Amino acid sequence: MYLHNTLPNHDHPLDPRDAQTLGIAGANNVARLLTLRKNSAPTPLVALPGLAKGLNLGALHLKDEGHRLGLGSFKALGGAYALMRLVQDRAERQLGRSIPIDAILSDEVRNIARSMTFACATDGNHGRSVAQGARLMGAKAVIFVHAGVSQSRIDAIAGFGAQITRVAGNYDDSVAEASSVAEEQGWTVLSDTSWPGYEDIPGLVMQGYTAIVREALAELPMPPTHVFLQAGVGGFAAAVAGHLAVLLGKGRPHITVVEPARAACVLASAKQNQPVKVDETEPTVMAMLECYEPSLVAFRVLERVADGFMTVDEDDAVSVMRRLADPIAGDPAVVAGESGGVGLAGAITVLNDPELAARIGLGADARLLVINTEGATDPALYTSLIGRTPEAVLQAERIA
Repeated sequence: MYLHNTLPNHDHPLDPRDAQTLGIAGANNVARLLTLRKNSAPTPLVALPGLAKGLNLGALHLKDEGHRLGLGSFKALGGAYALMRLVQDRAERQLGRSIPIDAILSDEVRNIARSMTFACATDGNHGRSVAQGARLMGAKAVIFVHAGVSQSRIDAIAGFGAQITRVAGNYDDSVAEASSVAEEQGWTVLSDTSWPGYEDIPGLVMQGYTAIVREALAELPMPPTHVFLQAGVGGFAAAVAGHLAVLLGKGRPHITVVEPARAACVLASAKQNQPVKVDETEPTVMAMLECYEPSLVAFRVLERVADGFMTVDEDDAVSVMRRLADPIAGDPAVVAGESGGVGLAGAITVLNDPELAARIGLGADARLLVINTEGATDPALYTSLIGRTPEAVLQAERIA
């Protein structure tokens, strides 16, 4: 299913609040704070000329967030960044003076962080980022995980010293539980989704993701003409699309938002011109995208700067994982988790429909950018789907 954006706000400027969040000044703060963290080098931008030729594209590049900050996911940029900025804000209020970003890790600031507890819900990767940020700052983290989060992902979060609270139900149930308990306990909710009256902190999380855009544009020989972005609650897609719109203006690429057919809350919202919650059906293999209600802020951005909304099926997600693990000769292998390659899966689905591809200009002159949002963050699941371990995929690449 592909839905062209005909919403009243399509191609309108970003809401001033979102333009500020996703603007250049915010991205500069992200870049400065990144230098304070370990493993902060830009993630690889991989050219896939063999696949581009096979798909009849002018160029295809993949930004591989499986290497991000030692956490294997783009989410490493958001939760930890927001947590550090929130500690900075608390320190400035308590000390009565400005705290520069390069002093966030000072003993003075970290002493204040020790009195703070952050709570969030997660499908796995956001909670890991928040937990890592809490350990870095000396704060406490309580992470709410729903029934669909694998034990491997839970263990990875707990490895950073976070307290784990299990919640029956799905991701949306864990969001509600985290908010309720945090209010009772006086903790700070650090969610990557937003709702009425709660927008600033999810905005900071989205701001963290702007680093992906800045790094990609710095390496691309030319800006992309098309970008396919996967969505759960929509924060990642909105951050990337919104920052591209700020930087490139009228020259921004055609943006398509891609979701699992079993959890397509952004597409359903686009159909109704307002954020809506969709019914839960079967679980999707695209676990990091299994969300049933979009972020309010994310939808406000996407209704303006997304040009299309679409879904992909379960087999599409697994197929692209295998395609990246067994690349065309000359292309490097890429380890993509079950949600990581969904943007590329969406592009391939469109290319299988020549009329649709022609309508959005996805052809021989197109320069496509996709983002592998996660590596094998659940190695056992990756192995079961691909038939090889992540290490074996990379070892084969080194031998080749």
